[in-house]
Amino acid sequence: MKNPEPLITNHLYHIYNRGINSCNIFESEENYEYFLNLYEKHIEPIAKTFAWVLMPNHFHLLVQIRGQDFEARAPHQCFSNFFNAYSKAFNKFHNRHGALFERPFKRKQIDNSAYFKKLVIYIHQNPVHHGFCEHPLEYGWSSYLTCISSKSTKFERDEVIKWFGGGYDFECCHKEKINSAEINEFLGI
Repeated sequence: MKNPEPLITNHLYHIYNRGINSCNIFESEENYEYFLNLYEKHIEPIAKTFAWVLMPNHFHLLVQIRGQDFEARAPHQCFSNFFNAYSKAFNKFHNRHGALFERPFKRKQIDNSAYFKKLVIYIHQNPVHHGFCEHPLEYGWSSYLTCISSKSTKFERDEVIKWFGGGYDFECCHKEKINSAEINEFLGI
C-alpha cells in the first residue's frame, strides 16, 4: 500500500471514504447528525469546508486545511481521531464491532479552480448519481441546501458561490450532469 498524500496547510483536498466492504456507515438520522457534530468538533478547527455529502455507505468532503498552529495535532491525525470517534459510537449504537471505514481515508489535493467547481457539483450530485433523488435540492445530507440558504453557517458558502460567479450560476451549474467518469479517473477509482 502506498503512503497516503499528506495534508498540507492552505491546500484544498477532496477527502472521501466508504464503509468497509461497502457496508452502510449511516443507518439513521441520528448517525448523520452525530457524524456532523463530531465533524464540527474535530475538523472545523483545522479545516474550512467547501462542500460535503453523506451517503448511506460513503461520504465526500471538500476542505482546505487551515494555515495555523494546531497545537501539535497534525491535520491527518484530527481526521483519524474524528473517524475513530464516529466508528466507536456507531459500533456501540448498532451493537457491532470491528472496522467501519476503509483505511486509510482517501484524499486528493485539488490544485485548480476548474476542478474545484466540478468537484463541488460532483459532491452535490452524488445522491442523484446513486438514485436517491432527481436533484440535489431533494437530498438533506449535503451542503447544497446550505449553499442556497441564507441561514448563518460555518460552511464557506459565500466563497463557494463566488467561485461559481453568483447564486444563479451556482444553481444553473447544478442542473447539468457532471461527468462522474472524469472525476473517478482523476481520483483513481
